[in-house]
Amino acid sequence: MVLYGSYLDAQLINLVKSGDEMAFDETYKRYWKKLYSEAYKRLRNAELCEEVIQDVFADLWVKRSEKQINELFPYLLTAVRYQVYMLYKKGKSMPVFEEPLEYMAQESLQADSLFYEKELKSSIESWLALQPEKRREIFRMRFMQELSTREISEILGVSQKTVQNQLLTATASLRAALGKIITISAIIMAVKAN
Repeated sequence: MVLYGSYLDAQLINLVKSGDEMAFDETYKRYWKKLYSEAYKRLRNAELCEEVIQDVFADLWVKRSEKQINELFPYLLTAVRYQVYMLYKKGKSMPVFEEPLEYMAQESLQADSLFYEKELKSSIESWLALQPEKRREIFRMRFMQELSTREISEILGVSQKTVQNQLLTATASLRAALGKIITISAIIMAVKAN
């Protein structure tokens, strides 16, 4: 009897690609809880989370022969985040204080991407340095440590509503700052082009 639980991810994905259902079942068993947890952090809705996880695994199985997967868990995690993002785009979004930073930043960037990731991170760090200490701390805990508003409120000893209000203020400020930076960059690029 083959013990799929002892296989490395690389072995599992090769077996899944060849149509091995037991390898697929092991992949599901190995990662569904972690992926569900990741989706739940952003959606806070058990039913939507289950749909997301089912969609990701169904897509993996149906398109298994087409997939180019180097590392299994990072691939699945990215797929879950993409599905969550698509729910945001379809209007099933959360309050802005629950919106993941990467989606907020992506929304602020134009299609031709005026910023590279390094410049964007630098701009966010500069903006963050200008924020009041408590807001900065809450922002870092939420978006960089990926703690929930409840976890942050417990750690800091403040109400969850206070945390949410600080995040609402911070994200509105960040959106405005990124918008100004993008506008200024567009003007500079236009001037350079002429």
